[in-house]
Amino acid sequence: MMTMVFTVEEINRNSSLLPGVKLGYRLMDSCDHVHTSLQALFSLVTPTRAQVETLPSCLAGSPVPAMIGLASSSPSRAVAHTLGPFSVPLVSYFATCTCLTNKQMYPSFLRTVPSDLFQVRGLVQLVTFLDWLWVGTIGTMDDYSQYGIQAFSNQFRQQGGCVAFHLNIPKSPTVAEIQQMADRLQSSSAKVVVVFATEGQLLDLFVELVVRNVTGIQWVASEAWVTARLLTSPRFHPLLEGTLGFSFPGVTIPGLKEFLLSVRPSPEPGMEFINMFWEELFGCRIEFGEASAAENPLCTGFEDLRNTESSYTDVSPVRISYNVYKAVYAIAHALHTLMNCDSGGLKGMCEKQKSFTSGQLLNHLKAVNFTNQFEEKIYFDSNGEPAPLYDIINWQKDSRREIRFTTVGSYDGSALVGQQLQMDHINIVWTKGHSQVPVSQCSPPCPPGTRQARRPREPHCCFDCLTCADGEINNQTGSTECTKCPEYYWSDKDKVKCIAGVEDFLSFTDTMGIILVALTVLGVVLTTFITTVFHYFRSTPIVKANNSEISFLLLLSLKLCFLCSLLFIGQPSVWTCRLRQAAFGISFVLCLSCLLVKTIVVLLAFRSSVPGSRALKLFGPAQQRILILCTTAPQVCLCAGCLLGAPPFPFRNPTYQATTGKIVVECKEPWPPGFYLVLGYIGLLAFICLLLAFLGRKLPDTFNEAKLITFSMLIFCTVWVSFIPAYVSSPGKFTVAVEIFAILASSFGLLLCIFFPKCYVILLQPERNIKKGITGKYPR
Repeated sequence: MMTMVFTVEEINRNSSLLPGVKLGYRLMDSCDHVHTSLQALFSLVTPTRAQVETLPSCLAGSPVPAMIGLASSSPSRAVAHTLGPFSVPLVSYFATCTCLTNKQMYPSFLRTVPSDLFQVRGLVQLVTFLDWLWVGTIGTMDDYSQYGIQAFSNQFRQQGGCVAFHLNIPKSPTVAEIQQMADRLQSSSAKVVVVFATEGQLLDLFVELVVRNVTGIQWVASEAWVTARLLTSPRFHPLLEGTLGFSFPGVTIPGLKEFLLSVRPSPEPGMEFINMFWEELFGCRIEFGEASAAENPLCTGFEDLRNTESSYTDVSPVRISYNVYKAVYAIAHALHTLMNCDSGGLKGMCEKQKSFTSGQLLNHLKAVNFTNQFEEKIYFDSNGEPAPLYDIINWQKDSRREIRFTTVGSYDGSALVGQQLQMDHINIVWTKGHSQVPVSQCSPPCPPGTRQARRPREPHCCFDCLTCADGEINNQTGSTECTKCPEYYWSDKDKVKCIAGVEDFLSFTDTMGIILVALTVLGVVLTTFITTVFHYFRSTPIVKANNSEISFLLLLSLKLCFLCSLLFIGQPSVWTCRLRQAAFGISFVLCLSCLLVKTIVVLLAFRSSVPGSRALKLFGPAQQRILILCTTAPQVCLCAGCLLGAPPFPFRNPTYQATTGKIVVECKEPWPPGFYLVLGYIGLLAFICLLLAFLGRKLPDTFNEAKLITFSMLIFCTVWVSFIPAYVSSPGKFTVAVEIFAILASSFGLLLCIFFPKCYVILLQPERNIKKGITGKYPR
């Protein structure tokens, strides 16, 4: 109020602005209440006859062509809405609600303070810049707070933040309500609280928090209380030190402090505010003609304001008062233009007798554009608002342990994105006087190797950290998703990078591979030994009686069966993949063809009812060779067709990567039915051999080869019937191991069942290796 008076007197002393015209003013108290504000408004725009008669020299038109005020948004809305239809300008210095930007509802409203729209944007940038994404909010029931908190919450959520709680301070809160709000603040995990309120509205809550010795909350203040001296008393230091917030730029107005200190109480009309202030400041009472019932001593009127310390005397620099200063000068410049003071009229004076309307003054006020003595350009945009400039204020203790409002940055809402917020965060003092930025989070950011999993029915800032699944990585902090590794790559143990998958196959150096190779070598050695024995004793009756040519061919095929298992061991290549199944299929078919011929020979030899029957003669060596060739040829053709039409090839199978972390290198069958046809044909020959041998198992003979073939085929069929489910269910390289085991087991079964008894007789019972021993006439 006194800054407005000072500014009016300064303009009146200025010969270059409104020359020949003196500005006057009337002061009314709104009491920060809508009804009182409207009552004051009507007393201004409808003056009494006495008031008009005492102001005969005023300008033509409305007794009050423009108004400055109000400080609060809700009363400002009421007054601006009333003045709008009459185009009476209302210039506010502290009403920041975004709702007042609506020019259709408030056409004559202007302000020298930016809209909260810019302050909210700045506050959102401030808290997100400091990585505060979990904050609480406190507001009141008025328009300023409601609009400000709503805009902040919406923009904050758009930037990924979460509002942990919101507290509304009632107009007249009870003790229970204050305690309930204090409980909520104490129990919350949010350590940053954004407050849109005035110091008077916050006082009760802060007193309760001080009583409870609550500390560690980082307060973020709106411009309404960020420079409030009321809250800087020592008892609030533990709670409010480190407060951060936005304020309007401040300046030191020359002569203002001296003017304020020269004020004295007076009985003149309009000095009531000064008199009340004087009584409260000095604790005395003023009597001008009327006795007072107060017990305080009388004021002398000469008490010295220089000996007091209050927000009234602290004018270095002024912030809100500077907005009043700019508002008065803006109206003065509008009047200067409206009254043609620059036209060089009569003796350079303004046209004082020129009549004008409030609407004309409003139009000139909207067009004001000048630079004041502080090198600040004063103008109003299309919404009747100034450039959105703010200082960032930090509450810091000085050497005398008193709170000082220290500027630690700025915010320019008209600057380019990314250049609006400027902060010197190194010199900021945080809550409790700490130098480290406080942390406010519902859940700490998930480290690399994990991902955020949102908790049900909670804000997205509250989450659990889950380890990335096998084969997925995350090398960033706070990520919500894990990235799947490329094919043939796998995640490391920390799940932060993809590494080339480890290739897995049945190697010659594996324990299992060494055992299978040893068994293979053993089988080959045994087969070679038996072949040597048979060749050495080829002229003996046992060898002759068992068709030595077929026996040697059978031994050769068994040796091939043992050797083909080596093709399944080691890293698969193009040639091993093509040869392994063909060699396996042809070797076993050749082996079974020889057994089939042997079985048929035995049946024909012992089933003939007449000695010297022609049946055996008709199935001589030539026919036996033809049968072996005919039974082997289909398998050869089948294998050749598969190799030519759909040859197997090496394949890196990632199927088992999820369970073992390894890539299985295997031979892929492009046409799986081909492999099953190969097995099926082997099974068919084995079944025929088993059936025929079973029919001749009881033939009377000292050495019945059909019985041995029956046993061998039983072992063979048992092995391969068991092989099928084991082959299908075995993972990775164990599939190959199962097939090798089946090859070796069936080969050993054939070799030992058919040839071991014969070698036993040849080597250990040579006396039976004679014709009589074979025919059963050897004496026992």
